[in-house]
Amino acid sequence: MPDHTISVTDQSEINPGRKRIRIAVALIYFSMGLCFSSWASRIPDIKTALHLNDALFGSILFAMPVAQFLMMTFSGRLVTRFGSHRVILFAIPLYTVCLSNIGLVKEGWQLAIALFLFGLSGNLCNISINTQGVAAEHRYERPIMASFHGGWRLAGFTGALIGLIMINLKVSPYWHFITVILIVWTILWRYYPFLIKGKPVLNKDGPRRKFFSKPDKILFQLGIIGFCSMASEGAMFDWSGVYFKDIVKAPSSLVILGYTSFMIMMATGRFLADHIISRIGRKKLLQICGIMISTGLFTAVIFPYLIPCTLAFMLVGLGVSSIVPTVYSAAGRHDKIPAGIALATVASVSFLGFLMGPPLIGYISEIAGLRYSFALIGVFGLGISLLVSRIKALQDKQPIEVEEDVEQSLTFPH
Repeated sequence: MPDHTISVTDQSEINPGRKRIRIAVALIYFSMGLCFSSWASRIPDIKTALHLNDALFGSILFAMPVAQFLMMTFSGRLVTRFGSHRVILFAIPLYTVCLSNIGLVKEGWQLAIALFLFGLSGNLCNISINTQGVAAEHRYERPIMASFHGGWRLAGFTGALIGLIMINLKVSPYWHFITVILIVWTILWRYYPFLIKGKPVLNKDGPRRKFFSKPDKILFQLGIIGFCSMASEGAMFDWSGVYFKDIVKAPSSLVILGYTSFMIMMATGRFLADHIISRIGRKKLLQICGIMISTGLFTAVIFPYLIPCTLAFMLVGLGVSSIVPTVYSAAGRHDKIPAGIALATVASVSFLGFLMGPPLIGYISEIAGLRYSFALIGVFGLGISLLVSRIKALQDKQPIEVEEDVEQSLTFPH
């Protein structure tokens, strides 16, 4: 097993550098989240302008996750080959250009192409940015990954607020997106120099990995945990409002309460997760998160009333908040596979849950009812808690493959 050592001449000189790195990485997460939330805030306007019915629009929206899934393997390879900082310099501007293209569409087929390109560039951003997050976490030598994902979630609220302002000012989606581009490019120009430089350190003595190879067992297990979490998350995104309307029978003004409570607690949990991990460890936190997901969903099923369901959805939000960042962090600490490829592998399996969870709820709901479908997703939380106890990679002291920072004299002898 490789021996990772860090040679630093002056601890007082590296701390300011670490702080700048953390701020830079957090703002890159924020930039990507701002782009995505800006698109999401204009979905109703774009749908109305294109005169699309629900079924056709739903089919068009599927172009983006399909593109994200197809790009995952290539993203990991690109990050490994060129380094995440170089990929970010290309991917973020490309992502913003694809966002602006969405504002120019005039037909449904044009929107499908624009969303497909948006998904491809988005996944390239996702893998490269999370690789930076793993490297920054190693630099701090304590958990900070969840706070980066909290920054992405904070960007969601910011993007929604900007979208609300733009809609009330009757600004077209295109000029709205151009405004966001200017913000993102300014952040990238200002903070790119502080990102961690260099390419991942590869195990030169190990066998070369084929482009398409059997997934590593540990990474596959981490991916299954991510799958269960993202299936729960996708269910809440797409079906929480429907649940409050059809099952809880909430007044129209309160239908969004379930989704809002879920989102608030999810964002809050991500900012608290790093501190909790440092006190109780990754494994115990994930076990608690799985129990919270199950408890929340089962509570909503057994007590389908306004207050119990609101509290239940808050509990689910706390449960899913920490799982994906923690799983990504563990994947990036793999001692034999470069962080970019490890993250792409885990993200590929995890993202299937986001794709399959909402349709699965719809199919089961059609056969047995929405409450039964939510109960099935609740079982996923129990699965997380059981699977976590079997994965050694979630121990808190594991070797870490990180990116080499040529500016801070990090050395990784084999």
